[in-house]
Amino acid sequence: MNNILKNNGIVLEKEFEWFYRVLETRIKLHLGHNCEYRNIYDIPVNRLVKGESAYADFIMHYEFSAAERIVILLAIIPYLKPHLLDIFLTENKNTGRQLTEFGGKKDQDTGRFIPTIETALFILAGDNLEERFSYYNIFEADHYFIKHNIITSRSKGNNEYSCDLPLTLSSEILDLITTGKIRKPTFSADFPAKLTTTQLDWSDLVLETYTMNQVDEILAWIRYGGVMLNGMGLSKKIQPGYRSLFYGPPGTGKTLTASLIGKIAGLDVYRIDLSLVVSKYIGETEKNLEKIFQQAEYKNWILFFDEADALFGKRTNITDAHDRFANQEVSYLLQRVEDYPGVVILASNMKSNIDEAFTRRFQSIIYFPMPKPAERLKLWKNAFSYKSVLEDKIKLQEIAANYELSGGSIMNVVRYSTLMSLKKNTDLISSDDLYEGIRKEFQKEGKKM
Repeated sequence: MNNILKNNGIVLEKEFEWFYRVLETRIKLHLGHNCEYRNIYDIPVNRLVKGESAYADFIMHYEFSAAERIVILLAIIPYLKPHLLDIFLTENKNTGRQLTEFGGKKDQDTGRFIPTIETALFILAGDNLEERFSYYNIFEADHYFIKHNIITSRSKGNNEYSCDLPLTLSSEILDLITTGKIRKPTFSADFPAKLTTTQLDWSDLVLETYTMNQVDEILAWIRYGGVMLNGMGLSKKIQPGYRSLFYGPPGTGKTLTASLIGKIAGLDVYRIDLSLVVSKYIGETEKNLEKIFQQAEYKNWILFFDEADALFGKRTNITDAHDRFANQEVSYLLQRVEDYPGVVILASNMKSNIDEAFTRRFQSIIYFPMPKPAERLKLWKNAFSYKSVLEDKIKLQEIAANYELSGGSIMNVVRYSTLMSLKKNTDLISSDDLYEGIRKEFQKEGKKM
């Protein structure tokens, strides 16, 4: 790890030296001062070697041009070498303000210079309008900078092009080119999703054969979808990504299945907290969801929408302005989910609760039924701690046959009966405590034993 940090530091120091020569040259050319070079592109570009640093690998992966490298460095410098941009804080002697041709903004708290698109265009092209226009594409939505969320140069919720927007480097890219690894995003209002993991293994998943076969289809897509689309030439006919609906009673394994798919496939699974996403205010839900999709883009995360009815549920007929906005929200969600190249899983207790506009676009709709006696027996056998001892009177086969419980409810019974045994300072699970746990679960569901 120390070598990675050392190499990243060495390579970035050389890049900053090259950038400053570029910047100094542009200023001299602009002011008409004597200069070693007639054009900033006459300055030799640092040669990067694949594998020498995370920064070098990043630049070479995208095959960025010299101009694009200048923009990347301009966005990095405020975080790592802010003093390199102090030259832009020079004031116009006549107006007492910053020189407008430099663009940029002065941070009121730190006094540092914050570069904007105008700053980048000034460095790249000076006063030459034709050259400036040729670089506009760098800041368009279809360029890697925006498309892959490397640099943000657009105001939130605003797609209009503006040269006074600040260049903001993605925190993930900053992590990558400095430490060589990307930190996982933390749960917050700006990222309302939690990384979902499990200590269980695939062998712990107890599902009906038909349900399991459908789940295997998702794993097949993760493993072979890329080959099918790109290797077999179907990318023009089939959309990327895979969308699935899990539905069935609570506690039947929907969340566990999503977590295990990620674990087996080696992909992160993020469970979206819909309480922080769904808003009564028009347009806010889309903004909240966009924060997640922007982070997830091109990372191959599995996005898991639990209790998805709140976001993807049936909408009303259009009767007023609010209903029209609600239906616009559906259109946005449809497009965003369809455009996502990874796996999206929606979970609901009832299939009928989900808007048909979404279900028509699912690759699979998987029912998670209440486990049958044979499956319940397997769940009971796997549920208890290896340190627990069952009282002789407990016959798991009879319990599995006589009491219809979901896997989640069975674990609740195990939790209760184990706590009672610990309270009694024994490792023996008593029959009375076990049946009391079952009674409590039935009572929750309004059923009688």
